[in-house]
Amino acid sequence: MDNRLRPLNLGEILDRTVQLYRRNFWLFVGTGALPVLAALNLAIPAAVLFLIPGIASGDAVDPAAIVRGVALGVTTIVFLLVYFAAFTFSIAALTEATVSVDRGEKLTIRAALRSAWPRFWTYFWLLLLQIGVVGIAPIGVATALIRQLVYLMTRPGVDAATSFALGFLVFLVGTAAIGAVVWLALSLAMSMAVCVVEKKTAWESIVRAWRLSQRTRGRIFVLYLLVVALSMAVSMAGYLLAATAGAAAAFVGRGSAVAIALTVVAGFLYIVVGLGAQIALAPVPWIALVLFYNDQRVRKEGYDIEWMMQQAGLVPPQAASEAALELGELSAATPLTAESEVFPQIPPPDNVGER
Repeated sequence: MDNRLRPLNLGEILDRTVQLYRRNFWLFVGTGALPVLAALNLAIPAAVLFLIPGIASGDAVDPAAIVRGVALGVTTIVFLLVYFAAFTFSIAALTEATVSVDRGEKLTIRAALRSAWPRFWTYFWLLLLQIGVVGIAPIGVATALIRQLVYLMTRPGVDAATSFALGFLVFLVGTAAIGAVVWLALSLAMSMAVCVVEKKTAWESIVRAWRLSQRTRGRIFVLYLLVVALSMAVSMAGYLLAATAGAAAAFVGRGSAVAIALTVVAGFLYIVVGLGAQIALAPVPWIALVLFYNDQRVRKEGYDIEWMMQQAGLVPPQAASEAALELGELSAATPLTAESEVFPQIPPPDNVGER
């Protein structure tokens, strides 16, 4: 890792992400598959409950239907909590695995998951805070404003010009809310990396990630665009395979055994390719975010100096971190000028006055 600790551009970070992913493919895929496997295991009993007579379309006054409906609602909430816990566990383990393999260490799937367990509730609370800050807060404010604007639009006696102006304000508020969600998501994207590497609390990780993300949010945005584009391309490939099998089934003719088999194959291909794409692409952004985190610390705090000090055994990790942070703050507060580089200021000796 020490030979790579230098400021990297976006292309170098993406290249390093691909290298780490390719060299540790099964580690990342096995760790990132946890939420998808949890969702599949949860979907089967949920589908069975939904198919029970009386839940979906039963009589509203039937006590048995009411009990089954309540059971379905409670089960859905429990399933969502379990899925969110699996997602938290997975991304924390992915971050732990990325930190380890980037340092040249070997790690197994079990070791990665075990390393994330002691601080699981901190990671869980961190994601809840991120959802609140990134999603609930701006969307809640925008919803309240839009409701008031719509109320003013629907009042009696409002002319067309005023209604158009209020409608345009609704559009602006909605657009601003979407922009705020994207900007906040980019600002807090490195929160998990901060929480895992520096062992901070959830709120401290959010504040620290906000500061580290300055001047790199655009690069993180490009990363997310690339991941979305890859996901769409793989999904399109799955759709084309399924459409090809469906067209072959239609060509053979409905009702025949071959057509039925081709229809089943089409659905199977679509599901398998879609799930495979989710599992394969899930680790990519979390690997890259750890590299962005390291890059920002090198740029802002002299993290490369800290790492060299630790490797040389000059100071313990905590002292090295404080020293590097102090150096980064000093260099940011007092930038070097050409004069200071050529003629450094040397303090006079203590006995200069006596002479």
